[in-house]
Amino acid sequence: MATQDELRLIQRIAVAIEHLAPQPEPPADVKSADAYLWDAERKTLLPVEEVRHVELPLLHGIDEARDTLLANTLQFAKGYSANNALLWGARGMGKSSLIKAVHAHINKQMPRSLVLVEIHREDVHTLPHLLHTLRGWVIRRFIIFCDDLSFDGGDSTYKSLKTVLEGGIEGRPDHVLFYATSNRRHLMPRDMIENERSTAIHPGETVEEKISLPDCFGLWLGFHACSQETYLAIADAYAKYYKLNIPAEELQEQALLWSTARGARSGRVAWQFIQDAAGKMGRRI
Repeated sequence: MATQDELRLIQRIAVAIEHLAPQPEPPADVKSADAYLWDAERKTLLPVEEVRHVELPLLHGIDEARDTLLANTLQFAKGYSANNALLWGARGMGKSSLIKAVHAHINKQMPRSLVLVEIHREDVHTLPHLLHTLRGWVIRRFIIFCDDLSFDGGDSTYKSLKTVLEGGIEGRPDHVLFYATSNRRHLMPRDMIENERSTAIHPGETVEEKISLPDCFGLWLGFHACSQETYLAIADAYAKYYKLNIPAEELQEQALLWSTARGARSGRVAWQFIQDAAGKMGRRI
């Protein structure tokens, strides 16, 4: 039987431990902003006051993907059925830019209709917790966005994503979609898939779960390296939009030199060229 002094000591220790323990984050208030970052460590949403984005009409060379994603997202914003989307393919061709541009474009037409929530690739295993956080906020519609999503050997976090995409026991909330970008068509290296297929005791069963992950996305939009003509059209569109008075021949010549020096042609390279050109003209864009 503990004495009164011992009980008081135990009580003081309990209070001290309680003060040392990290305090739980207050519930996220998703009414304050149109975009958030998911803080997986603290299990809370951090508001983003302004999302840097490219205007939708400036995204050239990806017309079909642009129109398809815009239509799907508009359906969702209006409360209708829509699909999760995987945007895969060449680097710098506007995959993540398209998602942010569509979000901004629709919110201009229908203010505060969509909330963009970004989750980092390394935090995908916390997706179920994020869904639980958003489940009660039915007054708004959310697009969870993961940029540069991919999985390597021994990485089992793809199971969390698959559970979210396929619904799990609770089912994905009707007011939440998942959009992801990846440079890999199957979200994992081809050599890893082939290696597992050749060494597994039951190759089909071992590999099937992983290669079927992209099939869980209703929309599967491919992005391919652009031609020289498309690259120059993108640079020209940026120059006109930002009112950079560069003669057409000079613009083409400088844009081609810029892409040659980088060994690539893409929307990202065109944007970097325009930033450099604007800076040399004493402009800030």
